[in-house]
Amino acid sequence: MKQLKLYSFMVKDILSGKKTKTWRMFDEKDLSTGDEIEFVSQETEEFITFAKITDVKVKKFGDIEGADFDGHNPYPSREAMLETYRGYYGDKVDWNTQIKMLTFELEKQNTTENNETV
Repeated sequence: MKQLKLYSFMVKDILSGKKTKTWRMFDEKDLSTGDEIEFVSQETEEFITFAKITDVKVKKFGDIEGADFDGHNPYPSREAMLETYRGYYGDKVDWNTQIKMLTFELEKQNTTENNETV
């Protein structure tokens, strides 16, 4: 099973079903449709939930458009989006960097009992 880390501000939206996509760059895990994943806390590495990847799209970061944000958190501007991803991955991120957009479904009854603390 592949493990993906989430920042704590994302957990509530994922567990509620509001967030159904995560975007990744430089995919060393070779994530693909059908993969079962385990979400853990970026800060504490505690278990959050299990999910299954249901769709994968790959495109240049600069080609992200409106529909790509369905199920993902919005950004106030394209520059804010770029700065956010540079914060995650460093200055090597630019508009030509490939991004892998993963759509996922949560596996039922596999969340932590006290997920508010994650």
